[in-house]
Amino acid sequence: MKEIEKLDKDYVLHTYARNYVNFKKGVNATLYDDENKDYIDFTSGIAVCSVGHGNKRVADKIYEQVSNITHISNLYAIEPQAKLAKRLADLSGYDVRTFFSNSGAEANEGAIKIARTYGETKFANKRYKVITLEHSFHGRTITTVKATGQSSMHQSKFAPYPEGFSYNHTIDDIYNSIDNETVAVMIELVQGEGGVQPFDKKEIQELAKFLKQNNILLIIDEVQTGVYRTGEFLASNLYEIEPDIVTLAKGLGGGVPIGAIMTTHKDIFSPGDHGSTFGGNYLVTTAALEVLDILEEIKDSGTLDETIIHFNSKLNEIYEKNQEIFTHNVGLGLMRGLRVKDADTLALVIKTAFEEGVLVLKAGKNTLRLLPALTISKKEIDEGFTRLQKALDKIKNK
Repeated sequence: MKEIEKLDKDYVLHTYARNYVNFKKGVNATLYDDENKDYIDFTSGIAVCSVGHGNKRVADKIYEQVSNITHISNLYAIEPQAKLAKRLADLSGYDVRTFFSNSGAEANEGAIKIARTYGETKFANKRYKVITLEHSFHGRTITTVKATGQSSMHQSKFAPYPEGFSYNHTIDDIYNSIDNETVAVMIELVQGEGGVQPFDKKEIQELAKFLKQNNILLIIDEVQTGVYRTGEFLASNLYEIEPDIVTLAKGLGGGVPIGAIMTTHKDIFSPGDHGSTFGGNYLVTTAALEVLDILEEIKDSGTLDETIIHFNSKLNEIYEKNQEIFTHNVGLGLMRGLRVKDADTLALVIKTAFEEGVLVLKAGKNTLRLLPALTISKKEIDEGFTRLQKALDKIKNK
């Protein structure tokens, strides 16, 4: 590991505070390092590895595809891309067309371009303003970082930023912020990086109705909530709304880089308005189709719902048993968080959990975030929470 650490420090441009462990193998929600120590993974690569590590079905499909064609460009029809676009429409229940990108940030960037195209072409006066929420996270490109409602991310060294973004504290505040230049409202139904905070269903439904009545687009960022993470295919399905634009990424590819922009405005773009060299290539769309096959199977069989119930039961036991550390239990489905009493304690929990062989994440200032693979077994859930409790006992006994 020392050699890898040195290479990383010498040659990789550092934008993350690394934890220097060298993982060599993964089996579903269990990882093994170069000393064969095992770790229960409650992070799934920050909600990316939706069907677990080392999934043989996905690996076989990828091998089969790259043995023939990996990439040709979007100048030609791509069979698995077309099939995936239809699959997303069918699973969502929405009448949409889809553009494929390579990440969530790219998907959100494209969603903003769709909104501004709509604002340019559908009104007598140009509309371009996009309202988002405080504590939101929409990406790290110049535009999506400006769309993100966290002032700490608007660093002066990256300025000047694109204009036209404003941030509200609550859903109710949005109504008073709308003016005759507002084209869209962009929100996450569960704020992931902002602290695993779900919004009230009725509030969201009322907002969606109001925006539709006023010809303002509703963009739902489902980069983290989408693809069964909350228990339904989309959190938008769970909230029973029909957005104008939905963005996906993370769990859609099961580990390969993919993003998607689904929109009901099916003719909004013309050739040349937007594009991606790698977006929707053979490799990633073939992988995504197999990921959706697997996830649809566990949803239809009832296995996913059983997993959610079991995971959240064990999570609640941890929460109830450690009230001196945790203040709230939040989230939906397998997108969960435990509020910790302070940031220092949260850092200690993450560190000690790692030492005990369970991987967990931070969200916001003081939330312990858990995003396991949707295929995680009951045995892995039980073992992961046993190890987490050992870590908490160590902290309490110091």
